[in-house]
Amino acid sequence: MIRLENILTPARSLVNVPGGSKKRVLEQIAHLVAAQLPQLDEQDIFASLIAREKLGSTGFGNGIAIPHCRLSGCDSPLSAVLRLDSSVDFDAIDGEPVDLLFVLLVPEAATDEHLELLRQIASMLDRGEVRERLRQAQSSDALFQVVVDVQNGR
Repeated sequence: MIRLENILTPARSLVNVPGGSKKRVLEQIAHLVAAQLPQLDEQDIFASLIAREKLGSTGFGNGIAIPHCRLSGCDSPLSAVLRLDSSVDFDAIDGEPVDLLFVLLVPEAATDEHLELLRQIASMLDRGEVRERLRQAQSSDALFQVVVDVQNGR
């Protein structure tokens, strides 16, 4: 089983990311991932995230969104976590604005593996104390460390 901490990096764990709008946040996610993984095209990432959002919002509730998509050129799952400096409307299921985003990009031919990763993310973020720890993280490294600690039962 793939663990979330193995597909997330400190460099893809960002705090105080400017919000603005759902579209702007998705653009920033695409830019962040493409800057670190040049084999992936920024426009392809953005278009895939937008296409997934058109199927239904990935706003999970409790101020959280889990933007995710299948992506051509992606050969293994990867994740990012962002805490926004101000909440944005993400058409979340509970109508609340979003300030925490967990991103999951998986290969086009992904199997049930990606569903397990989504389950791990949703299960972790369903816990109020975890959301609070993520919101209190003062740096990218601290944000990443919260995810690692939670995955390891701390």
